[in-house]
Amino acid sequence: MNLMYEKQIKVTEEHIDQNNHVNNVQYVHWVEEVAAEHWDLLKHQTEYVNDAWMLLDHHIQYKKQVYLNDIITVRTYPMTPEGAKQPRKVEFYCNDELVVDSSTLWILFDQDTKKIKRLDSDWLEKFF
Repeated sequence: MNLMYEKQIKVTEEHIDQNNHVNNVQYVHWVEEVAAEHWDLLKHQTEYVNDAWMLLDHHIQYKKQVYLNDIITVRTYPMTPEGAKQPRKVEFYCNDELVVDSSTLWILFDQDTKKIKRLDSDWLEKFF
């Protein structure tokens, strides 16, 4: 199983800011959205189906501007866990060029107890 998730987004007026390019805040929204979509596809294959991810830390680098009607390809994948933290990459491409690069740290928590869950360091290997 491939742990990469990919989707395409067409840039519309609602994504554009006063500088006529995709608003930086929009990328943060897409990072959260694509991570949630990816988890929704995977969670039923885990013992964590009723748990939820919470964003703990977020770093983003804007490399190039994207404009109205551009098509963005968004790719995301989890990286090797760091204790209770689960790193995730989200990359945005336009015309096959990396335009935004995001690294995030997430924590998994039990929605009933509201406590953080510590994942086994090899939990992602169960997908292969």
